[in-house]
Amino acid sequence: MNTTSRPSLTARLKEETRDLHALAERSGVMPDLLRGRASLSVYCALLRHLHAIYAVLEAALDQHAWDPRLWRPELRRLRALEQDLEALQAGEWRDAALTPACRVYVLRLTTLAKADPTALAAHAYLRYLGDLHGGQMLARLVRQQFGLTDAAGTAFYDFGPAEQVQALRQDFRAGLDALVLTPPQVDAFVAEACEGFRLHQRMFEELQADVPA
Repeated sequence: MNTTSRPSLTARLKEETRDLHALAERSGVMPDLLRGRASLSVYCALLRHLHAIYAVLEAALDQHAWDPRLWRPELRRLRALEQDLEALQAGEWRDAALTPACRVYVLRLTTLAKADPTALAAHAYLRYLGDLHGGQMLARLVRQQFGLTDAAGTAFYDFGPAEQVQALRQDFRAGLDALVLTPPQVDAFVAEACEGFRLHQRMFEELQADVPA
């Protein structure tokens, strides 16, 4: 009898996106941000692009019935991004141009919302678990780098007390693993997450290319 069990969805996501995740973190504007060398204008440009992504992603997630572990009020980031941008750029950010990669990403999410809603959860995995992990470190770096003395400018990273952050991580993973998917659907889900990391990498690189020499 074959007792070999398939790896969970979250195990596959972690394993098969590991290299792309690491590459995205080393691309474009990210090394400077992680080393405390990014300018405030570059940081705000990054937030503006994330705002464009979350505006589409969260509107699309609202349109479908999800396991409550995957989509709950505490995960929402759009309003927090708006608070940060208003604190740092007071109205100047709303009409700023987006990079080509970001526009491609927004279009992809818009298309998935209509054609393949389950694939949206792959992008939710990429964004929300990333925010719940590395985002906590970024909050400290950003406050130190730009001399922010309170939460203004870093609300995006605030998911509540540490125990709530941990619970959100665990619940989100459990919600992903509870999705009922066929093997081909799992393959497609993981491939979609990989494409999300590639688009992030391109977006980070294009943001860096826009930085004045």
